[in-house]
Amino acid sequence: MVRVYDVDASSLIDKVSGKLKEMGLEKPEFVGFVKSGAHSERPPEDEDFWYVRCASLLRQAYVNSNVGVQRMRRHYGGKKDRGVKPEAHVAAGGSTIRKAFQALEKAGLMEKTPQGRRLTPKGMSLLDSAAGEVSG
Repeated sequence: MVRVYDVDASSLIDKVSGKLKEMGLEKPEFVGFVKSGAHSERPPEDEDFWYVRCASLLRQAYVNSNVGVQRMRRHYGGKKDRGVKPEAHVAAGGSTIRKAFQALEKAGLMEKTPQGRRLTPKGMSLLDSAAGEVSG
């Protein structure tokens, strides 16, 4: 049986994002108009940015078991160009990540626990089946 750890992360995320789009995951209206964080200069140009971010969050929850908004803000953050001053790491925006978690919970793929958010069995099977499709 092929698992998430056995396949390339980017191809798995592409496959899962397509499945999330087919499932009709709710996309907030502001996605596509706002930047993903203070380190970015422009909003994402990819039309499927929302689904790719949700798929990436699912993979992070699979690999790290429990994830939270703050941890994912650090993960998706980046270097901010501060002019003549040295670059500094800045966390990504939390609203997009929070809304993605909420949409995934509504779809039944994640659940909230006191330690953070984690995958449900439905979410694990979605990722495992996508990993099987990617590998073979």
